[in-house]
Amino acid sequence: MSNELFQNLPDIIDAKMLAETLSISKSGAYALMNEKDFLTLKIGGRKLVTKPDLIEWIAKCTERQVM
Repeated sequence: MSNELFQNLPDIIDAKMLAETLSISKSGAYALMNEKDFLTLKIGGRKLVTKPDLIEWIAKCTERQVM
């Protein structure tokens, strides 16, 4: 997967940005962030995802669908 697709993303992504990036609803982004295999970090009451973790998660999901 080309990292060029994600070069404009910030290093730390909130639910709103995740929703926009994946073209899903904000509630869908929150649901995804609550999945056990989706790595997040919690700062205060906010769940966030790092750009490298998002890229890795997308790559893993893509591999599963191809297999």
